[in-house]
Amino acid sequence: MKYPLLSLMLPLLTLGTLSATAQNYAKVLHVQDAAAYHQDISKHPNHKLVEISKVIPGIALDIRYATTNNFMHRRMYPQARAFARQPVVKALQQVEAELKPKGLGLKIFDGYRPYAITVDFFRMARDPNFVADPKVGSKHNRGCAVDLTLIDLKTGKEISMPTGFDSFNAKAGANYPKLPSELIQHRELLKSVMQVHGFKVNRGEWWHYDFNGWKNYPLLDVPFSQL
Repeated sequence: MKYPLLSLMLPLLTLGTLSATAQNYAKVLHVQDAAAYHQDISKHPNHKLVEISKVIPGIALDIRYATTNNFMHRRMYPQARAFARQPVVKALQQVEAELKPKGLGLKIFDGYRPYAITVDFFRMARDPNFVADPKVGSKHNRGCAVDLTLIDLKTGKEISMPTGFDSFNAKAGANYPKLPSELIQHRELLKSVMQVHGFKVNRGEWWHYDFNGWKNYPLLDVPFSQL
């Protein structure tokens, strides 16, 4: 016998369980709220989250999660802003300086991401290859990951890459081989410049870079408005 009412309730129960579990994860992982974050940066100034565009005025922004143009198909951020820890932003500044003589620059899709947003992402797409599991959190939650691409400084247009941002296609892999040579060259150029300045590419996402010192920074759940 089928139980239609129960089948309708199961997804709701699953989401409720995930939400409760995520709250427990936040406690176990010592995710900092705004008060704990401000206390931490008073002791460790380098832990401060810095707005990227204020330190690198010419950098291009396309903050997808402040729009509906993302895999969630809804606005996740109330403001189109990008933050990262102070050393991360300094490293991005060096990347920009190296790219400029080549006529290239960076476009940022995402930086620091509050932990609560990561929980929402995992509810929608529970594939740890593409979405961080709340059990461990994301380097974005630490302010130590950036999603980005290259642009032509003359036109402001993006340089062609293997896929668009946030693609779940296998071609998005950082080392996916079966691509036109031009796309591989562009991907590898971005990778090489970022690696020189202390970043490591995520193997499943050509656009995602983690700062090498990410383990030194705690997970955060601080809204943009409180930074």
